[in-house]
Amino acid sequence: MVAFNMEFISENKINEELVNSFDEKMTLELATRLEEDNYKTPFDGLKDWHLLRALAINRPELTSDYIHLLDQEPFDEN
Repeated sequence: MVAFNMEFISENKINEELVNSFDEKMTLELATRLEEDNYKTPFDGLKDWHLLRALAINRPELTSDYIHLLDQEPFDEN
């Protein structure tokens, strides 16, 4: 399992391995950070938002409780 913390997300790009490493606990931590919106820079928040969006596209079973944190427009990333 990949250790998950802000430095990991900030320094690495979102990729299939990262998305596949997520579980329910990691997704909850990500959603909590987004809800608290207490980031050092706006870019850190944007990176988390993009990660949640990637999870919603590729692992929707993990994000159904957090979909309100994403835009409400339909998206097609295929």
